[in-house]
Amino acid sequence: MNTLLLIILFIPLIEIYLFIQIGSQIGAFNTILIILLTAVIGIYFVRMEGLNTLRSGVTQIYRNKLPVYELISGAALAMAALLLIIPGFATDIIGFLLILPVTRNLIFNQLGKKYRKEKNKDDLIEGEYEDKDN
Repeated sequence: MNTLLLIILFIPLIEIYLFIQIGSQIGAFNTILIILLTAVIGIYFVRMEGLNTLRSGVTQIYRNKLPVYELISGAALAMAALLLIIPGFATDIIGFLLILPVTRNLIFNQLGKKYRKEKNKDDLIEGEYEDKDN
């Protein structure tokens, strides 16, 4: 089965389970208050980190370097903002982890290791050629 389909199916189930468990412990009003509070605090921190990323990207451009990390970081921050706006505890945790630069770097490094293609010496073909025009 497709991974995206599994994510789409299981995230709401996890969120509903967490709503029921946490709501039964602290009450419905407190649960709703926590969800709203995490969304507001998370969006504020996403905004601050986004501005820092934008500043860093402009600095990289002034140095005539490609702001690759800043572009990827900006996309991760946009995803974090989306996850924080969606009501739920699991999505809020993932969103907050994407906001923090330390965990964002760890995630980038793990994904980089997974998708990085290593150079093998077997890719090199040695040979000789002769120019027929001369």
